[in-house]
Amino acid sequence: MKADKNLWILVLICVINSLGFGIIMPLLYSYGKKFGVNEQTIGLLTAAFSIAQFFATPVMGAMSDKFGRKPLLVFSLIGTLISFLMFAWAGSIFVLFAARILDGLTGGNVSVAQAMVSDTSTSKDRAKKFGILSSAFGAGFVLGPAAGGLLSELGEQVPFFFAAGISLIGTLCTIFFLKETHPPDKRGEKKTKYKFTFMSLISTLKRNVIGTTIFIGFLLAMAQFTMITGFQTFSVDVLELNNIQIGLFFAAFGVCGILAQLAVPLITKLIPSKSLILLISTALCCGSMVLSGFTSVFLMFAACMCVYSLFNGLRNPMLNAIIADHNDAARQGEVMGVNQSYASIGQTLGPITASAVIAISIHSPFFLSGVYIFIALLLSFRLLAKAKKDK
Repeated sequence: MKADKNLWILVLICVINSLGFGIIMPLLYSYGKKFGVNEQTIGLLTAAFSIAQFFATPVMGAMSDKFGRKPLLVFSLIGTLISFLMFAWAGSIFVLFAARILDGLTGGNVSVAQAMVSDTSTSKDRAKKFGILSSAFGAGFVLGPAAGGLLSELGEQVPFFFAAGISLIGTLCTIFFLKETHPPDKRGEKKTKYKFTFMSLISTLKRNVIGTTIFIGFLLAMAQFTMITGFQTFSVDVLELNNIQIGLFFAAFGVCGILAQLAVPLITKLIPSKSLILLISTALCCGSMVLSGFTSVFLMFAACMCVYSLFNGLRNPMLNAIIADHNDAARQGEVMGVNQSYASIGQTLGPITASAVIAISIHSPFFLSGVYIFIALLLSFRLLAKAKKDK
């Protein structure tokens, strides 16, 4: 029961943390315009966070294996809080970039939270718990964009100060209520000197099931952020939506994702193979993303995006559960950090490539996203075969 109680406290912290991210994400383009952000630089601004996160998350994950999860989670949340304040007080585009880089460098909260779930779960209930954790992040993305749109009516800086405030609440909850899931007695076996090197980013990819799973996650993250970058310009320039409407649109995506994540226990009962669930959901995401590129009609576009969001919601619970099932318990933090690093690279390349192809057509990012998902689909067939052999 203690582990379950800790899970729900972690869920609350993740909701608060993702709420801050959800508040500012749809506003980056419109807020940054006064500092000179345009269709091309919005991709770079989005990518700045992910580049910094790429280098930071495997280090923080490995450090959480060595020193415990809780201290690293607190450090990460404090960095996020400061970055939101920098955004609110920004006087130039350089401060915006500095804020996103700081958040990325301290942005190991996702991988540390995932490692905490792995610490207290078994193969049987792991997908369910990762689904709950993902739905917690999703809840923040549902409430965040809508809150950001409404708060922006009170002043363009208000959403960023609000995000900083709730990040402070998340930090305090972590300090006073969250229990350590990787105590010193579990770390006692690792009294050797800290040996993490960035070669782990390469060697982990060579591991049979885990390497393929991480690369699929990289492609799907790249696809998602290609779509997000394209969506920001498409919703403003083609659909002509205002901040509140964009926020509600993002919220609808989040609702679809949460519905899928809450259904994980039922889905895993019907289809026990996590690899097969990942394959089916990836195929449906691919189809809906390609279709979205062929329309400029709001209802058709919204339908495609909701189907994509529904089945994309199964991505992280399945990927994380597959990785944890085939990983050494003593290296959960490190490998989850490596996984998040590759997701960060995907989040980096997605906006950059979207910004490059948008010069061809404003619909191009959606087609490019579909290509990335299709490659992930092909690899999902390979993963299914590998997972069967590894049993």
